[in-house]
Parts: sequence; C-alpha cells; structure tokens
Amino acid sequence: MKSKLKLLLNSVAVFAALLAMWQGIIWAFAVPSYMLPSPWVVAKTFAMRLPDLWASTMISAEAAVGGLLASIVVGVLIALVFARSRWIRTMFYPYTILLQTVPIVAIAPLILMWVGQGILSVGVVAFIICLAPIIANTTQGLVSVDENLVQLFLMHNASQGQILRKLRLPHSLPYLFVGVRISSGIAVIGAITGELFAGSGQVGRGGIGYSILYAQTQVQTDYLFALVIAATVLGFTLFFAVMFFEWLALHHWHESAAESRADG
Repeated sequence: MKSKLKLLLNSVAVFAALLAMWQGIIWAFAVPSYMLPSPWVVAKTFAMRLPDLWASTMISAEAAVGGLLASIVVGVLIALVFARSRWIRTMFYPYTILLQTVPIVAIAPLILMWVGQGILSVGVVAFIICLAPIIANTTQGLVSVDENLVQLFLMHNASQGQILRKLRLPHSLPYLFVGVRISSGIAVIGAITGELFAGSGQVGRGGIGYSILYAQTQVQTDYLFALVIAATVLGFTLFFAVMFFEWLALHHWHESAAESRADG
C-alpha cells in the first residue's frame, strides 16, 4: 500500500512539474495563446466543451473498440493456423511483420476509397493497425509450449484438439494479452488516423480526428489541446480495461498473480 501511495504522489508531482514548465515557457518566451495556450485556458475549454468532447470521444471509441475486437478474433484464428502448420507459418508469417511496418497513413486513403466514408472505414483502419501484434504474440504463445508437456499429453492419449484446448490455448493467454495491450493503445491512433482521412459520415458530427481537423481550420488551439487530452484519456481507458480483463483471466493461476499479491 505504501509503495502504491508513493507511486501516486510521485506521479502527481511529475504532472504538476510539467504543468509548471508549460506555464513557465509561456511566460519566459511570451508565447501567444493561439500558438500555446496556458494550462488554465485548456482546462476551461475542456470543461466548457465537455459535451462535444464526450460525443467525439464516443464515436472514436466505437471505431477503436470495434477494430480492436475484430483484430482479436481474426488474429487468434490466424495464429491458430500458423501454430498448426509450420509450413504455413514459414510462408506467411513474414507478411505479418510487413503489415506492421507499412505506415497506416499510406493505406488509409486506399481504405477510404474501397470501403467508403464513415465509421466503417475508420474501424477498418483501426483493425489493420491492431492485427499484427495480436498475430505475433498469440503465435509465439501457441508454439512455445514446453515439448515435455506436449509429450506428457501424448502419453495419456490426448488428441491434438485436447492438446490445443487444454495446453496450448491456456499457455498462449498471457502472450495474447500482451498483444492486446499493445493494440489497445494503437487502436486509438488508428481510429483518429482514419478519421483524419475519412472525416465524418454525418455533417457536423465526427470523432476526435474529425474534430481535430475542424479545430485546426478554426485555429482553436485550446480546443486542439482538449482533444489531445480526450484522446489520451480514451487510450488509457482502453489500456486499463484490457489490464482488468487480463487480471480477471489470469490472476488465479498465472505467475503474474503472485507478483500482484506480493505488491499488495
């Protein structure tokens, strides 16, 4: 408990120091507000435009969560195929790495052209950017099972399906959650990037990316900062939601549970 309280106090102190540095830069260099608004102005704008920020965040959250969930389903299925066949894994696994290295801004216009404008294309962008970590980590978990355990299952006449359900899948869960944690943060990036290109399917309504474009054209720098804060909060929310589900699934049996109990 004391260590957690100390960590909280240190985090608050660092945050206060960053705010003080922010304000100090404005005072020292006489930065105009349209270039760098003060923390107080950003806080007031955030409070005044909270309904707009909430609406935009919910739209972006819908695309990010939808893309993340789709990437989990498709990524696990692909990882199962990779784990089942070494030949398929050797042939197609490098393309997973290639998918991860392609800049999403380069393919977002193509997705917009193929899928059309609106939240569906935004979700597809989030799906693509989330897919590679899911495949890579889940595949690693499925194929890295101790061979002695596999032989033990075979000695007891276990079928390949039983080995998969009772050994490989449970063993791969921690790896899967690592991939999901990585993807939960970049899902928001994918959704906002998609919105920067796809805009909004409805006039006057859109996610955080659409609102960023609007604030930029109107030179509303304080609103831009408020949108950045909203995007950060959304990313943290997804990340900690994944951490909660990870704890829920693993804390009874995985070694990470022992670390959590020791910390407590």
